[in-house]
Amino acid sequence: MNAPDIAAAGPRLASRKRHVDPAVSAALTQAGIHPVMARLLAGRDVRSAYEVATDLDGLLSPDQMLNLTRAAEVLAQAIVNGEKLLVVADFDADGATACAVAIRGLRRFGARVDFLVPDRFAFGYGLTAALVDHAAALHHQELPDWIITVDNGISSLAGVNRAAELNMRVLVTDHHLPGPTLPKAVIVNPNQPGCAFPSKHLAGVGVMFYLLMALRAQFRVQHQWPSEQLPRLDDLLPIVALGTVADLVKLDANNRRLVAQGLKRLRRGTAFAGLNALFEVANRSPRDASARDLGFAIGPRINAAGRLSDMAIGIRCLIEDDPEQARELATTLDQLNRERQEIESEARDSALKLAHDKLAAIGIGPSEDQKSAPLGIVLHDPQWHQGVIGLVAGRLKEALYRPTIIIASDVESSLIKGSCRSIPGVHIRDVLERIDSHHPGLLRAFGGHAMAAGLSLAAKDLERFSQAFEAALQEFADPADLQQILEFDGELKAEEFRLDLAQLLGSQIWGQGFPEPVFINDFEVLSQRRIKEQHLRLTLRPADPSAGQGPTLEAIWFRASGLCAPRSRLAYRLGVNDWQGRTSLQLEIVGLA
Repeated sequence: MNAPDIAAAGPRLASRKRHVDPAVSAALTQAGIHPVMARLLAGRDVRSAYEVATDLDGLLSPDQMLNLTRAAEVLAQAIVNGEKLLVVADFDADGATACAVAIRGLRRFGARVDFLVPDRFAFGYGLTAALVDHAAALHHQELPDWIITVDNGISSLAGVNRAAELNMRVLVTDHHLPGPTLPKAVIVNPNQPGCAFPSKHLAGVGVMFYLLMALRAQFRVQHQWPSEQLPRLDDLLPIVALGTVADLVKLDANNRRLVAQGLKRLRRGTAFAGLNALFEVANRSPRDASARDLGFAIGPRINAAGRLSDMAIGIRCLIEDDPEQARELATTLDQLNRERQEIESEARDSALKLAHDKLAAIGIGPSEDQKSAPLGIVLHDPQWHQGVIGLVAGRLKEALYRPTIIIASDVESSLIKGSCRSIPGVHIRDVLERIDSHHPGLLRAFGGHAMAAGLSLAAKDLERFSQAFEAALQEFADPADLQQILEFDGELKAEEFRLDLAQLLGSQIWGQGFPEPVFINDFEVLSQRRIKEQHLRLTLRPADPSAGQGPTLEAIWFRASGLCAPRSRLAYRLGVNDWQGRTSLQLEIVGLA
């Protein structure tokens, strides 16, 4: 073991221990929650055991969502009248799952319903006027009476107006932040002005599921359907869970219930054929399904269709009931995902080199303090594939810890299109809105969330936009926000390194806004070896003098660039390794603390 290798093991992470109210932790323990879990939950602002319960009865009431009853009324009447419905979806996993839930659910009520998802390269995002014309051309023999948007529509002013010109009414179901003007449609969106729904973090698929619950109540009360005739909806929850996790919305208490209930049904082995096939091609077992599986194995395969091909493939897979057909569709999605990984890898490497070259040009090297670097990163290369720029932006944001915009050329127009990813503390959509107000017409279109957004502009305006972006960040970004800090959950005692505790932690729903626990301990490194020149396999022992001879622990450090010192302070997650029928405790190293 030599010093250069040790130094190259990874950068030391600035860290901050989560604050835990001892009284809350004690109350959770008193309520029957494992002491370690109680400490973790208290550090994530959980105040009572009720907040981590997963029963469906605890879901927030649909009655609190603005316009939901009205939307259910018009939808029920349209179904009773035999009117034609067209679901217009977004081309990501949330849009695909919301569309699948809509199609499956509405057909159970007897609806005549079809779906359309825009080609992201030809039509862009949302219900545009051009997409409405395209829908009318596809259905020229009988125009839809209603267009139902899922995971889009809140900013589709022109599209809704065009639909009205063609005598098509629009029901918007969305969760994105609205602009100053709302479309003239029936709107269901927990983030619209005046909506008192307590959770503002529902994904698009969650909004659609709530609409189906309201529709079911509408048929029961207003249309006098007997209970035995009302269709079930709970079997849609695995799809709801998939979209909720894949869209990276905050996993608040309500979303955790939706995800937990979806996983519960997946583990029963009663999921739809398409979901089962996706687990099969991903070499995962539905009976052991976790939120991680949904986010890192299943979601990317659905997303690959929208990034490289046609999201209709993903939607058809989710609504397919024939196992053979589902397996064919899932195999296609798996192949697209492999292709996506290759394209993304090339673009990521190219973007990282371009970023470092730009920093070097102003005298900032990759190993230097980045405080003097620009507040934001804007990069463009006409060779980058438009379908992966969001992923590349996310990778660079993580590597450079700056709000990042990756821009690709649009093959269908003279515009260039960018995907934005931000860091906590910098609301990226607000940044774009400020640019739009100070530079009218510079942005041809934009929209999104606090952490992710999209935009389009003329290629000739790229330099002007880059300057405007940096100026806007001067207002929105506190320098402290640009210092990446790992929040951790304290140390584990020697006797707490247990498989059953790792399994207990694995049973909880972790994700966006409710992060998986990270601990920090001092360890003796008993042995270590490189795997495939990328990863590090270690054998560790907690360096806790008060515990005597602590347990011997196996660990894995993915993408470690070197070796560890004989005694190292490591940040890690407590995990489970399933290998050839043997289940054992395994630490997943996050970095040097």
